[in-house]
Amino acid sequence: MALDSGSAANSDSGATVTAPIAKTVPTERAHHGDVFIDEYEWLRDKESPEVISYLEAENAYTEAQTEHLAPVREKIFDEIKSRTQETDLSVPTRMGDWWYYSRSFEGKQYGVHCRCPIGAPDDWTPPQLEAGAEVPGEQVLLDSNELAEGHDFFALGAFSLSHAGDLLAYSVDTVGDERYALRFKNLETGEPLADEIPGTAPGATWSLDGTHVFYQTVDESWRPDTVWRHRLGTVQDADVKVFHEPDERYWVSIGATRSEKYLVVWVGSKITTEGWILESDNPEGEFRVLMPRRDGVEYSAEHAVIGGEDRLLILHNDVVDGVKAENFVLTEAPVADPENQTILIGHRDDVRLEDIDAFSDKLVLSYRRDALPRVAMWPLTSDGYGELKEIPFGLELFSAGLGSNPEWEQPTLRMGVTSFITPTRVFDYVPETGEMLLRKEQPVLGGFDAGEYEQHRDWAVAADGTRIPISIVKRKDDGRRAESDDRSASSAPKPLLLYGYGSYEASIDPGFSVARLSLLDRGMVFAVAHVRGGGEMGRLWYEHGKTLTKKNTFTDFVSCAQHLVDTGVTSADRMIADGGSAGGLLVGAVANLAPELFAGILANVPFVDPLTSILDPSLPLTVIEWDEWGNPLEDKEVYEYMKSYSPYENLAAVNYPAILSITSLNDTRVLYVEPAKWVAKLRATKKGDSQLLLKTEMSAGHGGVSGRYEKWKEVAFEFAWVLDTVGLADR
Repeated sequence: MALDSGSAANSDSGATVTAPIAKTVPTERAHHGDVFIDEYEWLRDKESPEVISYLEAENAYTEAQTEHLAPVREKIFDEIKSRTQETDLSVPTRMGDWWYYSRSFEGKQYGVHCRCPIGAPDDWTPPQLEAGAEVPGEQVLLDSNELAEGHDFFALGAFSLSHAGDLLAYSVDTVGDERYALRFKNLETGEPLADEIPGTAPGATWSLDGTHVFYQTVDESWRPDTVWRHRLGTVQDADVKVFHEPDERYWVSIGATRSEKYLVVWVGSKITTEGWILESDNPEGEFRVLMPRRDGVEYSAEHAVIGGEDRLLILHNDVVDGVKAENFVLTEAPVADPENQTILIGHRDDVRLEDIDAFSDKLVLSYRRDALPRVAMWPLTSDGYGELKEIPFGLELFSAGLGSNPEWEQPTLRMGVTSFITPTRVFDYVPETGEMLLRKEQPVLGGFDAGEYEQHRDWAVAADGTRIPISIVKRKDDGRRAESDDRSASSAPKPLLLYGYGSYEASIDPGFSVARLSLLDRGMVFAVAHVRGGGEMGRLWYEHGKTLTKKNTFTDFVSCAQHLVDTGVTSADRMIADGGSAGGLLVGAVANLAPELFAGILANVPFVDPLTSILDPSLPLTVIEWDEWGNPLEDKEVYEYMKSYSPYENLAAVNYPAILSITSLNDTRVLYVEPAKWVAKLRATKKGDSQLLLKTEMSAGHGGVSGRYEKWKEVAFEFAWVLDTVGLADR
């Protein structure tokens, strides 16, 4: 590794820290007659001291470049902390003879899982528990702070209670590589069981009688491929392999229906699903297929009792009346004959059906319309179905959905509602009366007033004429006034953070953020570009932003940015593009497409070398990803298309915006090497003196650092850089 004396920063100690310049080691990659010389592929060797030394040098340079922002970081951290009720607890959820809830305590990084006894059997009003106060009969089930002690990283995977509530299965990851150790606890005695299973995926599912637990393991590519059955009290070597999926395109999971009557193994690629079902009271029985997989057909199944009979409610996107049901239909079928289906809700172009939840006397339908999630309640009668009614929430932009409702028979439905300016509200909805009983609103300390902020929806127009939704959030007074109190400033373009994702049909729905207030209160506008490749506008919105239409994701984002400039909301020299993971691919591609539109690019664990990764089946999750991006190994057109938008392979000698890229050494989804190579090549290629920073968390995974205080520090680091880049760091 050589160091570039032309780019340097002084640390507080007075030492000069220069920008690392990675050595070049030409490596040839040849496919479909195309030869690409990759000069930074050597950075992939995670075990190499030279690679670690390079990453540490980048960290030192980033620290020196941002040292002057330490007071701003500290101020933002203090703001987040002061607005957060650090000692708090969740709304209790009833299951069996207990109310379950989690606690947080001031000064502690992680949550504590607890329960207390119910009162009368017919009492469904959760107890009003006081934060920090003792609770009569409280049991501490799991204290993550104790489990995390002595570890730099900690993540809780499974937290699964047996049906009787006497046993707990939980799993922990203390490295960040998403491989968990599964453990068990007797909740009646408080003692741990001797059983321990290392190297599992995060979930765990109990049989109805609590004698067996089903769990998953992953292959060398981190793909969950096998389901195992473990009988409590036996050694791991006695565990039985109940399902294995050899096809590397498919991801395996196991769960139970809401009724807990059936266990279901799900096998899914990005475009195809297959389910296998077994009665939960017969854990050593054989799973049987629901509907055999067919390429391009996805489905889910929920158990319901309709008119006294066990039925399956199936959401699927198969062909109906000669037309593919892109946005899914809902059907009903006998459990013994899943293919014998009757349509309950037909296909609509403007409504994307997403989920169905069954209770003893009602169904809850979750769906999406007008780029927002919706919820409807559907009562069950003695002979069938009542009237389906959408639940209103009274907000222009919002997210709403079912909360935790573990009981099959319950008179209320726990629901959550939030928006960009509405702290999360937890309700119990009463189907009989339509009442929404507010159980809790997320506390925001420090005099927060939602009336001081506004959110609204705007629309940009893409090059092909498609209308792209944009969510916009800001203070009504556009932030703190300058000392001159220049009233004309209220109509001037404002600094703006534009966030985007646009992959995997993921929808970026409105949600409240305590941390975001630190940007809004300094006069920054926050916006979300709901680009194609996401799921906000239905299945075709996703289909038109993947594989050979993926570039729509990037050009949609550029159209949204240009619209925000053209309408005077912001200006190019005051706008930051923000994205993580696949959203990091988005902002990396946009940096090449329209560098002149942005003052800065914030890229978290960015997927910026996609072609190299998707060409290598040995890398984690690559084969699974072929349905999303295409298979460039076999298809020359896919290869050429991916190469034409890959951020890493399309860097040019131009003036790029300031760039901050953050990654994690132990990330198993987007390997650290992608942003490391990207930054190394950017530094060698770009023109101008714009800031270029790489920060690598040396003991974290795809989700970044663990622990809420550490996460707040990380947010403060990012926000301080964002504010500094747009000239607001002094506010």
